[in-house]
Order: sequence, then structure tokens, then C-alpha cells
Amino acid sequence: MEENEGTMLVSAVQVAVVLATFLLAVPGGTSVVRRLLDRIDAPRTSGHDQDHVPGITDADQDLAGGYWIGLLERAALFACVVAAFPAGIAVVLGVKSIGRYPELRTPTGRKGELFIIGTFASMLWAALWAGCAYAIVWWWR
Repeated sequence: MEENEGTMLVSAVQVAVVLATFLLAVPGGTSVVRRLLDRIDAPRTSGHDQDHVPGITDADQDLAGGYWIGLLERAALFACVVAAFPAGIAVVLGVKSIGRYPELRTPTGRKGELFIIGTFASMLWAALWAGCAYAIVWWWR
């Protein structure tokens, strides 16, 4: 095998690694974050009666578009980590926070808490897979 063919093979494998980890990070993160939020939002009991605290269901209705925002957030974070552009992560967080601020300013409910937990879980999930992609591609140079 010539050197040029070897370089092309390594590049193809690197692209495949980045694509596979991207798919695990972005669409794969939706169910992971959702399960975490569902677990956190499980009904709490105090004695024999159940306390109703507005949670996931109410947040889903009030914060429409969360699914798509989560996908875009994880994709942007993934790209920032793989491209070694940490300042971009701050931009992603800033845009998301400013965009959701008016909807999160409620005196009752747990939307703000669930928003923060969901954001951190989503970003950690994406960073995990982006870090794997970055490490494998860097190692394979």
C-alpha cells in the first residue's frame, strides 16, 4: 500500500469515528437526558398523600421546541470540542440561556431547575462523545 492510500484510509477511519460519535452524542443524547429528567421528576410522596410539583410535563408544554434545541445544543457543543474551540461552548450556553430566560421566570414550578439539569446532562453527554472522537482522531494522527 502506498503512503497516499494509507493516509486516505486513516482519514476515512477518522471521519467514520467522528460521524459515529456525533450520532451517539446528538440524537443518542435525547433519550439519555429524557430518562434522567423523568427519574428526577418522579412523584414524591410525603406520608400518604402525593405532592404535585409542576415538572416535566408542564415544562414540555411551556418550553416547546426543547427537543430541537437539545439536538442543536449537543451538535454545537460536539463541534466546539472536536474543533478545539472552547469559547464556542460559552456562546452555546449564552444563546440558550438568553433565549429561554423569559419562559423560565416563573414564581412556581421546577422549569428552571429541570432546564439547568437537562442542559448540563445534555452538554456532558455531548462532551463525552466529542472527547472520545477528539482523542481517537488525535491518537490516530
